[in-house]
Amino acid sequence: MRVTPTRTDEREKPVTSEPSGRERDGATEAFVAHRNLLFTVAYEMLGSAADAEDVLQETWLRWAGVDLAEVRDRRAYLVRITTRQALNRLRTLGRRKESYVGSWLPEPLLTTPDVAEDVELADSVSMAMMLVLETLTPTERAVFVLREVFDLGYDEIAEAVEKSPVAVRQIAHRARAHVAARRPRGVVSAAESRQALEAFRRAVETGDLQGLLDILSPDVVLLGDGGGVKQAVLRPVTGRDKVARLVLGGLLKHAASLSLGPAQVNGYPALVVHLDGALDTVVAVRLDEGRITGLYAVRNPEKLSHMRRETALRR
Repeated sequence: MRVTPTRTDEREKPVTSEPSGRERDGATEAFVAHRNLLFTVAYEMLGSAADAEDVLQETWLRWAGVDLAEVRDRRAYLVRITTRQALNRLRTLGRRKESYVGSWLPEPLLTTPDVAEDVELADSVSMAMMLVLETLTPTERAVFVLREVFDLGYDEIAEAVEKSPVAVRQIAHRARAHVAARRPRGVVSAAESRQALEAFRRAVETGDLQGLLDILSPDVVLLGDGGGVKQAVLRPVTGRDKVARLVLGGLLKHAASLSLGPAQVNGYPALVVHLDGALDTVVAVRLDEGRITGLYAVRNPEKLSHMRRETALRR
């Protein structure tokens, strides 16, 4: 699904006059038609739905002033504006993360069923992959997302990140190798994820330590994100025994008021934890060879707002 490159001299032009009613209607129509795609681009670059929404607002403000008569490919032009705004936001977000309390995890999304049906899209927005993308530089992340997820041509990516096509090819190669060395070893099916989560849930609800140990990998890593607002582990906890005892101890302490249920998060099955009827935690997992190698528990209330309604993602 490659975007047709636009002219190399096409730039984001300032407003020179008030757009006509027809132009405003055309701009609105194009933006609405591609909004879910633009949100997906921004979210994959930022890992934050709130920041992605801000980027879309900034994109619209710039797009509304563009002379549509000079735009050959509206979709490509919108993607380019979004990418540039997301890159600016990503650098700011990096500074915020430096002062973040505890581990920073991507903002979980309650996704629509069709996201899971697009295996490549689901894999690209999974919590495990989003954490891998966090290890790239901003430009590497933009190039990787635009090339590997959205299949843009190198010339088009070059305009979006303001690099030469030759440089973009080099960045793409470097980012691809970096991701390949860190991503899960194979694409995990939804059925495998559901099976692992059901075993995890059953062990937690019954206090079955051995059952929990059986589903966890020996080198499993637990990350918690409370954002300094909710209690969470401040540093990664590694090792099956430590993680199992910590999980059971923490959840069983609230057993009387706690419930665990399934949800579709970032394209994959996950668990949502309710405490006294209120959403408290989203638990996503990383699976390798049938066992849980990563447990990601998001508790920061500011990151749970997109769990109240489904989010549509598009490529």
